[in-house]
Amino acid sequence: MPDAALMDQIDPKRLPRHIAIIMDGNGRWAQKNRLPRVEGHRRGVKTVDKIVTLCTEMHIEALTLYSFSDENWNRPRTEVEALMKILDQYLNRELERMKRENIRFNTIGRIHELPPAIQKLARRAKDYTRDNDGLVLTLALSYGGRQEIIDAVRKIAKQVQEGVLPIEDIDFRVMESCLYTHDLPDPDLLIRTSGEKRISNFLLYQMAYTELHYTQVLWPQFTEDDLLKAIIDFQNRERRFGMIGDQIVKA
Repeated sequence: MPDAALMDQIDPKRLPRHIAIIMDGNGRWAQKNRLPRVEGHRRGVKTVDKIVTLCTEMHIEALTLYSFSDENWNRPRTEVEALMKILDQYLNRELERMKRENIRFNTIGRIHELPPAIQKLARRAKDYTRDNDGLVLTLALSYGGRQEIIDAVRKIAKQVQEGVLPIEDIDFRVMESCLYTHDLPDPDLLIRTSGEKRISNFLLYQMAYTELHYTQVLWPQFTEDDLLKAIIDFQNRERRFGMIGDQIVKA
């Protein structure tokens, strides 16, 4: 259960609409506890359950989890296979819960690169929860921020080539409509666990003005209180978006 004193520090009117998380440290947690790396990933799924529950209860609009990067395909085959199995189990197990708790399931990334069974499960979860209007839970799978930008540029180039889009009409709106996240607001808050201080090719375009919160806590040990501390940190910052403080106050 979240700490009541921390909950009292949260301003419900200034919550981040969209929280993105780089869930780092599963392998290190396993190593620290003298367990196989896959056990760290399994433990990390339990953390996902807790954080999704709290975000739902707090009426956060969107939560995006960096679940499997396009670089992760380079990991040992046994680990990749184990991660796919964990994902399979998660989607099967959580489907009814997502429907029941009004969570809309979503994915971003090159989903066609995933095993066919996972692709089918992801489509099923999207279809089954498409009418839900609560938390949008997005898993970034086979995802890379640079690849997303390249894919968006290809879509735009195709429209120009077909004569549908004049070059002079290319603007932010057009670019953003071609991103994987075209139906999501940009992240307000990025959380990265395990002490690493980089964004690792995650949502590169979308994080132009995202507030970054780094914590030493390994993902399997990340708690509801850690999420609340990140939100408190977020609410204590002044978001200027290139303006000065006086302009924000007047706005």
